[in-house]
Amino acid sequence: MTVTTELVKTITKGIQDKKGRDIVVVDLSDIEGAITNYFVICQGDSSNQVEAIAESVGEICRDEMHEKPVGVNGLGYNQWVAIDFVDVLVHIFQPEARAFYNLEELWEDAKLTKIPNSD
Repeated sequence: MTVTTELVKTITKGIQDKKGRDIVVVDLSDIEGAITNYFVICQGDSSNQVEAIAESVGEICRDEMHEKPVGVNGLGYNQWVAIDFVDVLVHIFQPEARAFYNLEELWEDAKLTKIPNSD
């Protein structure tokens, strides 16, 4: 397993720790011109949950992978928070924003992996 795929698993764990839902991993590694290798997309039901998921992802990646994001955008507003780990971009949405931007469909050639919700 590569460091990048291990990072994707760690990010997923951080999302699940705060009950993030409808996680989709978008593999962009074979797409020419893609800005990153993976998107990890999920949603939270409120601005507080979106913020909690973002904090959880940051903490678990720092603790378990010794990785820190190079950028975080959207905190405070919490409709859509993007966390940039260079090879992996994490997108945490509220449901309305996720439906509007529909990132999964923008990359139709990418392999999508849906992670079952952990209820």
